[in-house]
Amino acid sequence: MVLVAFIAMLASTAVSEPVLPHQTFTIDSNVLHETRRINVYTPPGYEKGERYPVLYMPDGGVEEDFPHVTADIDVAIRAGEMRPVIVAGIENTERRRDMTGPTRVEEDRKIATHVGGAATFRAFIRDELMPQIRKRYRGNGETAIVGESLAGLFIVETFFEEPKLFDTYIALSPSLWWNDQELVHRAGERLRSRPQLKATLYLAYGGDDDRGDAGKALAEVLRVDAPKELRWYYEPRPDLQHSTIYEGASPAVFRKLFPATMHR
Repeated sequence: MVLVAFIAMLASTAVSEPVLPHQTFTIDSNVLHETRRINVYTPPGYEKGERYPVLYMPDGGVEEDFPHVTADIDVAIRAGEMRPVIVAGIENTERRRDMTGPTRVEEDRKIATHVGGAATFRAFIRDELMPQIRKRYRGNGETAIVGESLAGLFIVETFFEEPKLFDTYIALSPSLWWNDQELVHRAGERLRSRPQLKATLYLAYGGDDDRGDAGKALAEVLRVDAPKELRWYYEPRPDLQHSTIYEGASPAVFRKLFPATMHR
C-alpha cells in the first residue's frame, strides 16, 4: 500500500486554468477500442500557410497539462524566443494503463487495475493519431513528445523501443523505477546497438523524486554509450519538486529545444 500512496502523491494535479483557443476532435480507436479526445493548439500566424513541428503530449486534456503547456509555448513564440510549433494533446482515459510497460514487480501492479498498456498506446499514436494530425494540420515532418512522471516513463520507453518515431523526446521526472529500473538496466546495450541514432533526449528531475537514483544512472549510461549524433541532456532541478517540475521547467525547456534562431 505504500507504493499506491506514493503514486497518488506524485500523480499529475493540473489546476483548472484558462485554456487558449484550440481545436478538438475525437478518434474512434480500433487499437484502444475506445474513443480518444485530442486537443490541438496552432501557433500565431498559422493561417499564413507555413508548416511547423508537431509536439505531442500525453496528459493533454484541458483539465490536465494542455493549458499550461500551450500557454508557455504561446508566450515564448510571441516573444520571439521559440520557433512556432503545433501542440497535439491526448486526453487521458486510463492513464496508468497507457503510460506503463509490463512489470515483474508485484508492488508496481498495485497502482491501478490495469497496467502495462504502453505498447498499445504507442501503436495508437503511431498508427491512428499521427496520420490524423498529418491529414488535418500542416506539420513539417518534425515531431516531438513531452510528458512528466508516468508519461515521462512512457516517453523514455518509446525512445528505446521506437527511437525513430519522434525527433525529440522530453521526459520530466520520468518514473524510471518502474519494473525495477528495467529501462535503465538495458539502456547501454540498446544505445550501443544503434550507433547511427540521431535524435534529442531531454531528462530533468525535481529535487524530491529521482527514486532509486534511476535518472542519475541513466545519465551515466548516456555519458558512456550515447551515439555520437544523439543530443541528450540531463538536468537535475533541485529548486523544483515532482508537483512543480512540469510548470516550472517547461518554459525554459521549450525555448532551449526549439530556439527561435532555428526558424529563421
